[in-house]
Amino acid sequence: MKRWLKTLILLYLSLLFFGSFLAVGALWTGVLENLFPFISSIEIFLYYFFAGAIGGSLRHLYMFCSHYMKGELTDYREWIMYIFYPIFATGTAVIAVTLIQSGIFLIDFIDYNETPLAQISIAFFVGFGFNRFLNKLNAFSKKMFKPDKDVDNK
Repeated sequence: MKRWLKTLILLYLSLLFFGSFLAVGALWTGVLENLFPFISSIEIFLYYFFAGAIGGSLRHLYMFCSHYMKGELTDYREWIMYIFYPIFATGTAVIAVTLIQSGIFLIDFIDYNETPLAQISIAFFVGFGFNRFLNKLNAFSKKMFKPDKDVDNK
């Protein structure tokens, strides 16, 4: 992998990681809501989105630096993973929290002083290990939607 591409990926992941923290801070203090009044209607989802971005970018920063230190950044196809996986993690985090809140997984969140700390934490963990979450979700959907053998025989 060329040096400029490594630098670009490192810069991108760093901006995504630190930028998401800044965005959460701006959201928490109300700065974003003052700039964009419509944000109040989607604010909670933005917390999940940015928590997923923090988790996804942290994991891929770690992976990128680990592979860089070991001299394993030789495959040009891997740069796509470093660019797109953190983006996938953001949406996956929002969907994961939404699925849990819907009750489909039989998990119930407890409110803590009107702050969704558990949901934000889950969004971070899903962002950090989103491919593992997708594997579990895939297994769950296969079980949920597998054909009923009794119906097929009739």
